[in-house]
Amino acid sequence: MPKAVSTGMGARFRLVGGVPTYCLTDNEKTVTVKHVARIAIRNPEIVPIGRYYGTVVRMCLPADPESKGGSEATVRIAKRDLVPTAVNLREEYRDFQALLAACDSFMAEVNGQIDRETRRVPAQMLAEERQRLHPVPQHAFTAAFGQSRLVGKDATIQVDAVRYSVPHALIEQSVWVRFQCDDLIVTAMTGGLPVEAARHARSTPGNPRIDDAHYPEGSRGKQVPTPTTPAEAEFLALGPGAALWLQEAGDTGVRRVLAKMTDAVALAKLHGIDAVDRALGTAATVERFADGDLMAILAHQVEYDDTEPTRAGEAHSLQPGTYAWSGFGSP
Repeated sequence: MPKAVSTGMGARFRLVGGVPTYCLTDNEKTVTVKHVARIAIRNPEIVPIGRYYGTVVRMCLPADPESKGGSEATVRIAKRDLVPTAVNLREEYRDFQALLAACDSFMAEVNGQIDRETRRVPAQMLAEERQRLHPVPQHAFTAAFGQSRLVGKDATIQVDAVRYSVPHALIEQSVWVRFQCDDLIVTAMTGGLPVEAARHARSTPGNPRIDDAHYPEGSRGKQVPTPTTPAEAEFLALGPGAALWLQEAGDTGVRRVLAKMTDAVALAKLHGIDAVDRALGTAATVERFADGDLMAILAHQVEYDDTEPTRAGEAHSLQPGTYAWSGFGSP
C-alpha cells in the first residue's frame, strides 16, 4: 500500500503542478503505524516519499472532524456522483480506466464552476496558489513505479507467475512493474526519464500476455527477406513487390529463383523500377512464376491501364442468347 500512496501522491503533484509544504492525510494504516499519547507514529516507508518530494506528511487527529477538512466530503461526493446508483442513473463502468476518465471529467467540471463559499472558480485559484508551491521533481519517486524486474532474453518479465512482454530493446535491463486497477504498467528509464514501456491487462498463471509489437519483425517465425549478397540486395531494392515475389516463390518452391531475380533486375533497367516492381507484386499475388510470366504481366500492364475496365467479348461467350431468360420472374 505505501507504493500505492506514493503513486497517488506523485500523480496528484504533477496534476496540480506543484508540491505543498504539508500534505494532510487521514490516519490510514499505510501512513500511521500507531498512536502514542495521541501522537501519530508514521509509517517508515512513507517518510522517504515526503523527503523526496520536499513535503511533510501530516495526519489528522482521531475522531476530530475539524482537522480533516474536506477529505470526508470528497469521499461522500464521489459516492454520490461517481458511483453508479439508482439515484444518479450512472451506467456501470466497463473497467477502472472508464472510472478514472469519469473522475477526471467530474473534477474538471466542478473545478470550473464558481465555489459557493469563496465565490471564485477553483481552477483560477489553483493557478494563483501554484506560485506558492514547490516544484515537482523531474523524476518520480522510484518506489512509485512498483517492484523491479529484470527483462529476460525473450523480452518478457514475470509478475505473479504470469509472463508479460515488453519492448525487445529492454532485454537484460531493469524495469518497474505495478498494478493500476486492472492493468499492469511497466515503467522503464529512457534518456534519464521514466516512461511507460508497456501496459497489459491483468492475467492469470498459464495465460501469458504477449504483444507482437514488442518484438522486431521476423522474430516470431515470420521470414523477412534480408539480402546477403549484392545480387539479392539489388533485387530487393526494386520495392515491396520484389520482396513479396521472393516470399511467395519460396513458399511455392519455384526453380531457378536466382536466375529469375537477375532477369527482373535487367527488366527494371529497361522498363523502370516501378513498373517491374508492380509486375512482380502481381505475379506473386496470382502465383505466376514460370519463365516468361513476368515479361507477359509487364507487357499487359504497360498496354492496359488499371483504370480501363476489361470486358469479355461476346465472341467467346458460351451463352447463345437471352431467350432462355425471357420468362424469368413470371408466375
